[in-house]
Amino acid sequence: MTSKVLDAEAVIEQFTDGMTIGIGGWGSRRKPMSLVRALVRSGVRDLTIVSFGGPDVGILCATGQAKRVVYGFVTLDSIAIEPHFAAARQAGAVEAVELDESLLVSGLRAAGRRLPFEATRSGLGADALAGNPHIRTVTSPYDDGEVLVAMPAIPLDLALVHLNRADELGNAQCLGPDPYFDDLFARAAARTIVSAEAVVTTAELTRNAHPSTLLLNRTMVDHVVESPLGAHFTSCLPDYGRDEAFQREYAQSASSPDAWQTFRARYLDLDDAAYRANLAGVR
Repeated sequence: MTSKVLDAEAVIEQFTDGMTIGIGGWGSRRKPMSLVRALVRSGVRDLTIVSFGGPDVGILCATGQAKRVVYGFVTLDSIAIEPHFAAARQAGAVEAVELDESLLVSGLRAAGRRLPFEATRSGLGADALAGNPHIRTVTSPYDDGEVLVAMPAIPLDLALVHLNRADELGNAQCLGPDPYFDDLFARAAARTIVSAEAVVTTAELTRNAHPSTLLLNRTMVDHVVESPLGAHFTSCLPDYGRDEAFQREYAQSASSPDAWQTFRARYLDLDDAAYRANLAGVR
C-alpha cells in the first residue's frame, strides 16, 4: 500500500480559499496546532471553521482567515474566554453559528452517515433553535407523532486532527483519556489530515496498547504528518500537558495589535522546526 505520509510544508498545498474545515480536539486540548500554523502560513481566507473551539478558532479569527465559525463553545479551558474569538465576535468580524454541543455532534454524525439531518430532542425549547432559524423540526411518522429537531448535516471539505501515534497507512491512535469527537470530524469530511506525535509501524501501534485505542482507520485518513509537539501549547496526554505559561502569553497577545504581531512573528509565521527552536529558547 502507498504511504500517506506528507511533509509538513506540503500540507499547505491542501488548503484553498472558501473551504469548510473541521478541527478536532476540545477547547485547549489535543488541538492540531502544527496544522493550524500551516493553515496560517497558507494565507487562505473566507474559511468556515467547525470546532469544539479553542486557540485554533482564536488564531484563525485573529489572522482574519475565518469568515464563519460553527461551534459548541470556544474556550481555553483554564482561561474561560478565548480572547481573539471574543474580540472578533464583538467587532462583528466573524459570523458566529452557536450550537449546543449535542446539536454539533448530531450535525457531524449526519454528515458522516451521508444523511441530510439527524433527528434529536436536543435543542427543543432552547435558545439554540431561536438563534438558528435554519434548524427545523420534523414530526415522527409513527403513532407517537413526536416533534423532533432535524439537525442538518455539517459536511466538511477537510478535517484536521492530532493524535498520539499513526502509521504511514493512516491508522491513527489515541492514547489519552478522551477521544473527544475526532472520529466524527473525520467521517464528516471529504478529506482528513492527521498529525501525530510519532509515525510508527502498524505492528507497533498495538504492541503495548489495546486495539480500541485505534481511533481512526486508514479508510478515514488521506494524509499523515509526523509532528512532535504538534498539539503544543494545548495538551496531548499522555505525551504532555497544556503549557499554561505559553497559553497565558498567547492570551496576552490579544491585548494590542503590536502584541499580536509580535506573537505571530515569533510562533506562527514559521515552520515546525523553527517553532520548536523558538520554544526551546524560552522554556
